Amino acid sequence: MEALLAFAAALLALRLAGGLAGRWRSRRRPELAAWAASLAAYAAASGALAWGAAAGWSDESFRVYYLFGGLLTAPLLGLGSLLLVGVRAALPVTLVYCGLAVGIAIAEPLSAVSGTTIPDAGVHLDFFPARLLAILGNSAGTLAVVGVALKTIRRRPVGNSLILAGVGVAAVGTALLGLGEAQTAVSIAVAAALLYGGFVLNK
Repeated sequence: MEALLAFAAALLALRLAGGLAGRWRSRRRPELAAWAASLAAYAAASGALAWGAAAGWSDESFRVYYLFGGLLTAPLLGLGSLLLVGVRAALPVTLVYCGLAVGIAIAEPLSAVSGTTIPDAGVHLDFFPARLLAILGNSAGTLAVVGVALKTIRRRPVGNSLILAGVGVAAVGTALLGLGEAQTAVSIAVAAALLYGGFVLNK
């Protein structure tokens, strides 16, 4: 059941990412591409949840989960918000960050990952550089999303409220990782739907 819920969340997030990618192809707005990439990363993280729930967690599934869920989703989300308000300098910085994140996720040594519950990064990864990079990337991405949403909420009250709600649900889901894949997958699905609604209404 947990694997099915995680897989369903992955399909939903991927479908929403595809919808944003389609909008980007027709409008060529860079923030739409960044938001689509963020939801695609969210989908990959949920796919890793399904993988871990169905087959048991391994080094490979944990690396995929940590890269896309722990390192990439929030920074790409923040990039979209910054591009929305014209901060184009955020693009090269985020691209460098993403390259660094991919390299660290692939090369960073792991203590052996196993079991059926979502692994604790603090147990399997050193603080520097992998966990520190995740803290910095997630903090910067979340601050960008929340800051831009609050700054422009009078112009986009409904869309920005949905985005803030999506960020809040995602944060709660992250805090409740210990409850298992099913609860995390549900939070991913709800957060993805809220974020997508906010992005569509804002563009």
